[in-house]
Amino acid sequence: MSATTNTLPHDWQEGRRLRALELYEAGWKAIRIAEALGVTRGAVSQWLKAARAGGREALRRRPRLGQQPKLTAEQRAHLPALLAKGAEAYGFLGDVWTTARVAAIIRQAFGVQHHPAHLSRILAAIHWTVQKPVRRASQRDEAAIAAWRAERAPSRSDGPVWGPERWPALQAKPKERSGQSSSSMKRPSTLYPS
Repeated sequence: MSATTNTLPHDWQEGRRLRALELYEAGWKAIRIAEALGVTRGAVSQWLKAARAGGREALRRRPRLGQQPKLTAEQRAHLPALLAKGAEAYGFLGDVWTTARVAAIIRQAFGVQHHPAHLSRILAAIHWTVQKPVRRASQRDEAAIAAWRAERAPSRSDGPVWGPERWPALQAKPKERSGQSSSSMKRPSTLYPS
């Protein structure tokens, strides 16, 4: 880059815009600048228009601001202390934090409403993980399941549970093919009898 540039570009796109301005100041036409930089003539035209209106700084990278966070830094710092109390302390059944539960606690404590899908990002930022509850039937009998596994379930040492070694009568027999190929076979016409 030339000596007219005060600082180095932040990224290659900013460098390309600044280079286009330098080439224009050196007397190049916009079409030649576009060819040299591998961009459209319209992009070069927009860059040069911005440089005429705001100078070299108009071609610099500007950070995208986006929407301000709903939770303040203090609220975000206080969130781990709220979650450390456990889900049952807030009246939930089971001590598991889901995004829907965290959303309810944030709404209750701070008056801020977040979509549960977005809360996984917030929880990751404070180094918490979302927990998924184990869904099991309320009638589940753990003792009966353990007894069945010990007595009746096949073990891996017995060999494969399914396969030709286990049930030889179920082995598939190969199909016998006729000598004709599919192209020489005639299909009967039931729609248009001849």
